[in-house]
Amino acid sequence: MNRRSFLKVSPAAGTLFAARSAQSATGPTNKRERMMQWLSGKADPSYTPAAFFLHFGDPYKAGSAAAQRHLEFYRQTDMDFLKIQFEQTYERQAFLQKPADWSKLGLRKLDFYEPLLQTVRELVKSSKKDSLILMTLYSPFMCAGHCATSPVLKQHLEENPEAVKKGLEILTESQMLFVRACIKEGVDGFYMSTQGSEAKRFSSPKIFLDYLKPYDLVSMKEIQKACAFNILHVCDYVAPYANFDAVYDYPGHVINSNIKLTEKEMSAQEIARLFKRPFMGGLDRHGVIAKGTPQQVEAEVKKVIKGAPKQFILAADCTVAGDTDWKRLRQVIDVAHGAKRA
Repeated sequence: MNRRSFLKVSPAAGTLFAARSAQSATGPTNKRERMMQWLSGKADPSYTPAAFFLHFGDPYKAGSAAAQRHLEFYRQTDMDFLKIQFEQTYERQAFLQKPADWSKLGLRKLDFYEPLLQTVRELVKSSKKDSLILMTLYSPFMCAGHCATSPVLKQHLEENPEAVKKGLEILTESQMLFVRACIKEGVDGFYMSTQGSEAKRFSSPKIFLDYLKPYDLVSMKEIQKACAFNILHVCDYVAPYANFDAVYDYPGHVINSNIKLTEKEMSAQEIARLFKRPFMGGLDRHGVIAKGTPQQVEAEVKKVIKGAPKQFILAADCTVAGDTDWKRLRQVIDVAHGAKRA
């Protein structure tokens, strides 16, 4: 993505880039500067940005404890931006027994999200001067799965998607309250997750296209207008994809997805070309970063970077296991930071 097209889709980025142009040509002074220069197309061939994410334990889900844990993880791994995990999910709603019940779903207002907004405020205050601050965002469909379990939600969508749509509208309204609050608190962007267009997820792709995608796009479009650095995450945690046809037109300045599909493997260059934006990923969350030796880790990272496009962030295809050794992630990131491109 060049600078001109980026500014078209993200007016909020204009101020940031104007500030960058007034700086000296000595290079970035911190990771925030480095990542904004990277997004503008000024990638350093001797430095590959990298970031990995995991869920922290129950004591670190929200509030000050979560802010401190995120900051500790960010500093110990030396990753290139700070992403906040979304842990303030809807609890299971036992009354959701049939599709018509979705109209009874309660609207969660800002007080519901306050513990996580406290985390946002503290991290923006402590770290925005040096790092981009991104908030994770699950799609309304994913949030609906928290309410009713994925199997129940799928059954209801297959039986009567018009009825389930009432619940998706409520979840989207709640999500927009949270999104706007995060933007007001000063986040630089969102890590926007989508599910639902996986291979064989539904009996017909029209369920995703007609009933899920429209609600994905409500928050994503507003985020893209307001924020300077957004990552679209096509999540294959539940099931793999046959293709990404349904989401090529989704907003986001960067695309993060698995390179492995049901019938083939795509290159990072191909994904970047088809989505028309830089690619983030390259590593299997179940592969060397989970169980490889230090030597295997280094070799795999260098191999991935050698074959990556110019604008590339090394990362996993999804969240890594919560018990992943932080020292292992630091090794991966250290190799990325020092690996020179061919």
